[in-house]
Amino acid sequence: MARPQVNRNQVNRNKTIKDKLAILADAAKYDASCASSGVKRKNKSGGLGNSTGVGICHSYTPDGRCISLLKILLTNFCIYDCKYCINRASSNVPRARFTPDEVVRLTVEFYKRNYIEGLFLSSGIIRDVDYTMDQLAEVARKLRQEHDFNGYIHLKAVPGASDEAVQKAGRWADRLSANIELPTQDDLDELAPAKTVDDVEKTMGEIRQRRDEAKAAKKSKAKDAPRFMPAGQSTQMIVGATPSTDRTILQTADRLYTNHKLKRVYYSAYSPIPDVDPMLPAQTPPLIREHRLYQADWLMRFYGFQAAEIVEEEDNLPLDIDPKLAWAIRHRDLFPVDLNRASFEEIVRVPGIGVRNAKRIVAMRRKRRVRLEDLRKMRSNVRKAAPFVITADKNPHLRRLDDLDLRYQLADRSEQLSLFDAGQSSRLGA
Repeated sequence: MARPQVNRNQVNRNKTIKDKLAILADAAKYDASCASSGVKRKNKSGGLGNSTGVGICHSYTPDGRCISLLKILLTNFCIYDCKYCINRASSNVPRARFTPDEVVRLTVEFYKRNYIEGLFLSSGIIRDVDYTMDQLAEVARKLRQEHDFNGYIHLKAVPGASDEAVQKAGRWADRLSANIELPTQDDLDELAPAKTVDDVEKTMGEIRQRRDEAKAAKKSKAKDAPRFMPAGQSTQMIVGATPSTDRTILQTADRLYTNHKLKRVYYSAYSPIPDVDPMLPAQTPPLIREHRLYQADWLMRFYGFQAAEIVEEEDNLPLDIDPKLAWAIRHRDLFPVDLNRASFEEIVRVPGIGVRNAKRIVAMRRKRRVRLEDLRKMRSNVRKAAPFVITADKNPHLRRLDDLDLRYQLADRSEQLSLFDAGQSSRLGA
């Protein structure tokens, strides 16, 4: 298939910087690596500042701080025709393209006004993968070298780009993310035939190798130790665009964490887009499914669970209870856990008790025996934990462990409300 060629003058005809910003910030909202604030508020007479939908979004650091990022695309022109993507080659959306200098100017000016603390920059594929990767890296280079910019920079790593192109980007960026988009090659063949899992994982492997080399050089205190992407790499998977199950999604995530040392896998519920391809579902999957995948991901990263343990009998995660509670109900033979005798690894698998409180329990029992009231003081979820633990005092909830309706007793009662019908969601691309 002949690939369309981008004509920068044609794409940007009669567009001001503000016009481009409106188009390319809106186009970036489908990337789940950041959560767009979506606030729009005009200034009033005598007021100070305003808020418009021009790409300033919020992200969270590992220590819990919320920071603001300028989240935009370099261009929404793309030679690929991925069916789930609003920026695909066959889409009729308005197109725009920034030059690297324009992105640099916007970032510096927003930063000086204290609007943002960093930049999140992605792009459609302009000419080929190496040219696109070079353009993204050039933005980061100019910010670092020409403006001494010390803010956070997150760049998309274009799957299939050469090792040299990725190395340039990683030298200046804090984080890179090569998006796998869909969990299997069969899914990509169906919806994004220009992409392959091998290309994505090859790029992830190169990023990991460069980062390992940089860390080793820094550890040896070498004077010429290269800087390479200190915040690690991440990826994104779209949920619900294909029939792939949660088991398949989690197995893919587990493999990526193990093989490429990813910091995060982001799960993005598929959003119907305008002029949607008939192969795609008309409705977005329940957002609770995305939430359950994040909970399962958390169990793999911090609680020592394997993907095969989380989804054992069914292909998809239950929606009415969280994955950890579901695992405990399936394995009641491993409970109750005596909080005054069990190991940390056993305590952390009790529903309602998190990693921090499991550590507190282990520390507390060196001084005194742990009681049920202590779980309340720690703000553990006692409703979920009580049927599964033995404490120093009498625990009246323990007798419920073998109740046939225990799952019903502990299920979340809230229901997800639908704000928009499917037709409106499809038209708006929400």
